[in-house]
Amino acid sequence: MTGPAPELPPRASAWQRALRAVAVDVGLLRRRREFRLLVIGQSVSDAGSMLTFVAVPFQVFELTGSSLAVGLLGLAEFAPILVLALVGGALADAFDRRRLVQIAEVGATVVAGVLVLNAALPDPHLWVLYVCASLLAGFTALRRPPLDALIPRLVERDELKAAAAVQFTVHNAAFVTGPVVAGALIAAAGLQVTYAVDAATFAFSLVVLTMMRTPPPPEAAERPSLRTVVEGVRYATSRQELVGTYLVDMNAMFFAMPEALFPAIAKTYGGAEVLGLLYAAPAAGSIVVGLTSGWTRHVHRHGRAIVYAAAAWGVAIVAFGFAEALWLALLCLGLAGGMDAVSGIFRSAIWNETIPDHLRGRLAGVEMLSWSSGPTLGNAEAGAVAALASVRTSVVSGGVLCVAGTAALALALPRFWRYDSRAATEGAGPSVPKITDALA
Repeated sequence: MTGPAPELPPRASAWQRALRAVAVDVGLLRRRREFRLLVIGQSVSDAGSMLTFVAVPFQVFELTGSSLAVGLLGLAEFAPILVLALVGGALADAFDRRRLVQIAEVGATVVAGVLVLNAALPDPHLWVLYVCASLLAGFTALRRPPLDALIPRLVERDELKAAAAVQFTVHNAAFVTGPVVAGALIAAAGLQVTYAVDAATFAFSLVVLTMMRTPPPPEAAERPSLRTVVEGVRYATSRQELVGTYLVDMNAMFFAMPEALFPAIAKTYGGAEVLGLLYAAPAAGSIVVGLTSGWTRHVHRHGRAIVYAAAAWGVAIVAFGFAEALWLALLCLGLAGGMDAVSGIFRSAIWNETIPDHLRGRLAGVEMLSWSSGPTLGNAEAGAVAALASVRTSVVSGGVLCVAGTAALALALPRFWRYDSRAATEGAGPSVPKITDALA
């Protein structure tokens, strides 16, 4: 459920009632100050990160002319995520989650500065781009688990779906503006300015984080150790409904996330300006779904919703691979992004409904491995297939394998397929310490 909604006047028109039925609960931002601050700060930070997300692959392709070289950025990013995501989750269960986010963003700001200096060189170093991509991924691995684990402490249990929808919508707005601005900045001002703007957005986010009031970690929280990390992984793998959320998303992103091919595809359409549009299109689709996500409050079979959305993502990517016109390619990517938002809302709901708060950080680390490993390794896969065959073959075959893998996972994980939120009794509910409790 997405929280209580005010009754409409008796004479409300049919279109008003229809709008109320599907609209996202934006009132959550008004009701929850700390959640509002978190969303504002992170949306600006995300927009800045998207500048670098577009600029680094563009610069690698510019230096090498190779989609495989762009795809290898995924491998550079995956290694620190694999090592640090679980560590970040364990830290989030033992220490101040807001403070951990701040520390990670300070580190990311420094890396953005290094990219500025490298871009200013007459001959920028390719190896610096790989190292910086790896470091940024590492700081993200330390930042995202405490960030995600913080959300259930800022809203009530019946607001979790609404919080996920608001977060997806606002952050995807950043993912739309970021790539578009990145394309314009790269073309008009160059890479050095683009990286500098990213550093400035991290500074803004740090200021907003200092304004937040969040509950301290529980006094009885265990200090991070290998045992606590293993405990989190063991819990994650013991719950089939959680395993399903991880594997379905990993399958979809590994086979059908062709971002490594965007620089090559953009070159056929016009260059850097088009590259920004390609990166922005999926986020635009996510925004449309997020703004009309009120219907999700009536859906209780979350596993099935995730499966259908992941399969639809694969179909949209197949269509993208066959698209000849730019507008059609962007439309297909927008449809894919919308399906990713549907999947994300219901995956987030399952996580926040079923995971106890004392494990929330560690499970957020596992979640990060699931949603980040697919794209990072998938970029390497897409680049390799494109090098061996062609860009179109890479895109289309990935979409087909995404659909086939999703169907196989639905059959192999029956408890995930049958998951009903009305029957979920474990989770973050009343046991989660709230900011309102801490300030009482």
